[in-house]
Amino acid sequence: MNISIPLSEEEKNLAERYASKHGLSLEEAFKSALFGAIEDEHDLEAYEKAIKEFEKNPKAYSLDEVERFLDLKE
Repeated sequence: MNISIPLSEEEKNLAERYASKHGLSLEEAFKSALFGAIEDEHDLEAYEKAIKEFEKNPKAYSLDEVERFLDLKE
């Protein structure tokens, strides 16, 4: 699928410099930025959900406890 994004000349130049600096095509740079933003949003939603769950039951575990729970400690 092809998508057209209207850019000013200044925006186009900035995007091209960014892509070139990172060894990406313009298409790869836009795709990376889009999916990076989607991933960031997903991570934020997961964080907010975890915080709400923690606030309901604010129990914290030490590394030793977690290793024992997961049977990782000898």
